[in-house]
Amino acid sequence: MELPGSARTPIPGARAIGQPRAEGRLEVTLFLRRRSEVAPSADGAGPAPGATSEALPLSREDFARTHGAHPDDLTRVREFATARKLEVRAESIGPRLVRLGGTVEAFEQAFGVALERWVFSGGTYRGRVGPIQLPPELDGIVLGVFGLDDRPQAHTHFRIRRTPAVGDHVYSPAQVGEAYSFPPGTDGTGVTIGFLELGGGYSSTGLEEYFRSQGVAPPTVVAVSVDGVTNAPSGDPKGPDGEVQLDLEVAGSIAPGASLVAYFAPNTDSGFLDGLSAAVHDSVRRPSVISISWGGPEDSWTAQGRSALNAVCEDAASMGITVLVAAGDGGATDGVGGGPFVVDFPASSPFVLACGGTSLKLDGSTISSEVVWNDLAAGDGATGGGVSESFPRPAYQSSPPVPAAPNGFGGRGVPDVAGNADPATGYSVTVDGTSAVYGGTSAVAPLWAGLVARLNQSRGSSLGFVNPALYHAPANAACRDIISGNNGGYSAGVGWDACTGWGSPDGTRLLAAFSAAPPLG
Repeated sequence: MELPGSARTPIPGARAIGQPRAEGRLEVTLFLRRRSEVAPSADGAGPAPGATSEALPLSREDFARTHGAHPDDLTRVREFATARKLEVRAESIGPRLVRLGGTVEAFEQAFGVALERWVFSGGTYRGRVGPIQLPPELDGIVLGVFGLDDRPQAHTHFRIRRTPAVGDHVYSPAQVGEAYSFPPGTDGTGVTIGFLELGGGYSSTGLEEYFRSQGVAPPTVVAVSVDGVTNAPSGDPKGPDGEVQLDLEVAGSIAPGASLVAYFAPNTDSGFLDGLSAAVHDSVRRPSVISISWGGPEDSWTAQGRSALNAVCEDAASMGITVLVAAGDGGATDGVGGGPFVVDFPASSPFVLACGGTSLKLDGSTISSEVVWNDLAAGDGATGGGVSESFPRPAYQSSPPVPAAPNGFGGRGVPDVAGNADPATGYSVTVDGTSAVYGGTSAVAPLWAGLVARLNQSRGSSLGFVNPALYHAPANAACRDIISGNNGGYSAGVGWDACTGWGSPDGTRLLAAFSAAPPLG
């Protein structure tokens, strides 16, 4: 039977150049249903996260026991693998992932696909056309199959100031944090922040030199390898190194007492799923905050990819983990030239805090002006934002005037919050030993991640899934409302809007607001 939402089409302009059967073995990830979705529930498993009366948050151990993969499902996958001449390389109960290895031909026969090698302007990839055929023995058990197609899936969301101009402003991350009134007496001590990175890397020496130049004690930074991808700086500040080091330098400057963990994974749909799952379900380092600065237009993902990643973000919400995602740098079209309005994913997941961008000007440590970031005319990007055509409007967005999506769908509005992202008012960072000014919503996700770490430290507990509380007083009033500007499709206004959400943070007021009205998990 056809696996719903699994159909693929070639990258525009790509052409097939031959079969990859001689390229050796490959690995594929199967995403399984939750234990709590197995019917009948004879083992006492509770309802699925998100529709539950369980006391939240759950520990990672309790989540795995209640909502992880069912033992019977794992047995059936093993039997399938043996029968199809595939091997089980790894099983993860909490994340519900099974990693299979085998030849190209074995996977083609097992899942009814024809794999080809494709060449496009960005290189080559192993790809398929059409849907995956799911064998009957896996029907209802396997919700997604990832890795048969290994095309690049996501993009970084940083912008380098290409042509400095009169009137530019350059700030250290600490200056921005001070302007946003991050709670004094906090530095994130005792909190772990995770970062999903799809390539690139950092030098420990380079990071230490940067932090010391900022007058900040270097935080602890750990790299975790996922699917064989390691911390491997390329030496190119314009590549993935720029994303990795921007993330760590912004968050580390804002919350130097926090422990930072970078999860390095392949830039594929399976790599994104495996990397995010590794961070969310990490029972060793246990991040309570996860920052993601990678994504792509919502319609560039398969429906099974969106569904699986959204489920992992829902897992995080159930476990009291705050996931923050950059909303994109391509304005209302998400960088699709001449295209329709589209939001970036995974920022459009209803279980993440989507972070849009502003242009911030300071007079000393005081905000003199802040508007929507839009440098589209100069080619330097604009904040993403709009309305999802894939995810329905969540209950917490019932009050704001979220417009209909371009196709008329009542979708989830993006973003939820915002922060300084304009490269013309950008952050002073050092990437691969070179000082530069970076902006983009890639800087906003780690900025908010650092703030959440400091809020967690002050509260003595994790904020967890903040969105339900954020959309009500007093939390929404604790944001600085951005009422001027547009992103090429939507305009800012009083209250929530599809450019900057509720606005930029006032950290001290948010601490008081969340203490008065704790986030709902």
